Amino acid sequence: MTDRANHISIAMTEDVTSTNGTPRTKVITSSTMVELNKLQPRGSTVSFHSIQYKVKLKTGPLCKRKNTAREILYFVDDNGPTGSARKDPSGLSGEVLIDGAPQPPNFKCLSGYVVQDDVVMGTLTVRENLRFSAALRLPRSVPQKEKDARVNDLITELGLTKVADAKVGTQMIRGISGGERKRTNIGMELIIDPSVLFLDEPTTGLDASTANSVLLLLKRMANQGRTIIMSIHQPRYSIYRLFDSLTLLVSGKQVYHGPAQNALDYFADIGYACEAHNNPADFFLDVINGDSTATTMNKIQGEDIDFEELSGSRQTIEERLVEEYRNCSYFRDTQVELERITQGKQYTTKPRSRTITYNSSFFTQLHWVLGRTFRNLALNPQTSVAQLGVTIFLALIVGAIFFGVKDNQSGIQNRIGALFFITTNQCFSTLSAAELFITERKLFVHEYISGYYRVSVYFLSKILSDIITLRTIPAIVFSCVAYFMIGFKTTPAAFFIFMFTVTLVAYTATAMTMAISADQSVVAMANIFMTISFVFMMIFSGLLVNLPSIMNWLAWLKYLSIPRYGLTALEINEFVGLKFCEDPAVRTTMSPGSGMMTNCSMNTTHTLGITCTGEQYLDYLGIEYTTWGLWENHVALAIMTLIFLVIAYLKLRFIKKFT
Repeated sequence: MTDRANHISIAMTEDVTSTNGTPRTKVITSSTMVELNKLQPRGSTVSFHSIQYKVKLKTGPLCKRKNTAREILYFVDDNGPTGSARKDPSGLSGEVLIDGAPQPPNFKCLSGYVVQDDVVMGTLTVRENLRFSAALRLPRSVPQKEKDARVNDLITELGLTKVADAKVGTQMIRGISGGERKRTNIGMELIIDPSVLFLDEPTTGLDASTANSVLLLLKRMANQGRTIIMSIHQPRYSIYRLFDSLTLLVSGKQVYHGPAQNALDYFADIGYACEAHNNPADFFLDVINGDSTATTMNKIQGEDIDFEELSGSRQTIEERLVEEYRNCSYFRDTQVELERITQGKQYTTKPRSRTITYNSSFFTQLHWVLGRTFRNLALNPQTSVAQLGVTIFLALIVGAIFFGVKDNQSGIQNRIGALFFITTNQCFSTLSAAELFITERKLFVHEYISGYYRVSVYFLSKILSDIITLRTIPAIVFSCVAYFMIGFKTTPAAFFIFMFTVTLVAYTATAMTMAISADQSVVAMANIFMTISFVFMMIFSGLLVNLPSIMNWLAWLKYLSIPRYGLTALEINEFVGLKFCEDPAVRTTMSPGSGMMTNCSMNTTHTLGITCTGEQYLDYLGIEYTTWGLWENHVALAIMTLIFLVIAYLKLRFIKKFT
């Protein structure tokens, strides 16, 4: 945002006529955003008073990092720089009034805000996206038939009838055009019929013709009485002619606010004349950036242009533009109108607390969000199909490598190797869950702030959809394929315990992945953190190092290892009751319930390094192989899962920089 401080900020409003036939113009000021003599009943007068906005920047090396504040807006009474409508409020001061009154705490839920980057579910159709918005944002007292009628009316009004049942489109699915996509985004906000509609650069990514059609649509809405406030970069002349009120900012300071049709005359009066056939919007950008030929006209005739001098004089040009504006009649008229609005009223310059209100119940939100999530998975099956395909492939590979394990000494090594691979594979296969909250971050933040649904609803929907489709089904398929190919115990109880353990390990690893990635914005960074965590967990899983031999000051790390709990449970399930000595001379037996060797061949087995029973091997590993020893590992995995899910939810809930 900071590198785009010099831009054109334009508010579209309506020219209305008073009872005596005198034209009156709604004005959105630069130092304060207001509307003058607004007569339409639906639009709202928005005024910004003494708005300042600062961001905190971290500078210097990691060991000597310092926090510095950079001021983005300087006592501006307007909608501010592009993209600033929904930024971190911690650096914001000033007051925004709606029709002369403080904005309600849930103003974000009552107004419309169209973000710069389109945020709609690409796998759904235009109609389905609009129905989703209507179901969650319109009051629950509105019947579903009326909501559907509202959707149909909007489709007609936005000119989307031909593509109403076409998918919006994703990177993998071809969808509607850019202009139709932008109109769909606008429709998502118009569902609630807001009196004020904010748009952040609505022409971004659109060609000139498509951008013109979008702005014509907005102009029609302004003519119907809506207050439309938007920022835009370098509009062509046919678009510029549509604007009623123009605000120009340079380095966060206002240099003009007034009627758009008077802007050229104003700049000509202060010494900056626009050349013939030049686009006014381009001319204004050149002037406020110090690049206009109007700033160098005196040097062009007979003198060489010193570009270093021009660059050095840019600060002087900014100061002059600010000073000229503060001395002009437009600034004085704005201040008079602001004083009229605030006369006899008290307002604070400190940012007020904001709340998010909902028009639908928790279960209604869960129904729609969960349904959309599953539908998105069904219509975009690449991830789930790939996950299932990789799972089957790995199951066949591990089954072929360890095929038909024997009840001998080599069978011990093969069994423990197979179980270790299975638990480790379940952990690393959950790395795909890192994208769960990252890829839809912008969509979630926008819909949450706009009052679509609660954080808990979104979180629960994503958890359920991921666990069922990408964790439970692959774990069951993997167990069915690998278990019988390897030749583990053939008893039903052992098989179902194996399947349950593998699934539970996948759940716990997925929860940890979510806890790590919930507040990350880059998938690669989340993958790095998770990979490092899983590698350390592998070391303390019980195979690579004998856990009883670890020094006490490091031994506690084993309690943080997900593979350790899974591997221990699988070892107890598989090894208890197995015999590995075919030669009676060296076979040892276990006294029931005693855990002690009962024949004299025990010394022989120690001498030969032979392990004859599964229980003996578990004793060597220091594993308690009672029934409770098995289930305590499951309990530990369940507790870790809950802890990680709570951490992930809290991270998602308190992402303050987006709210």
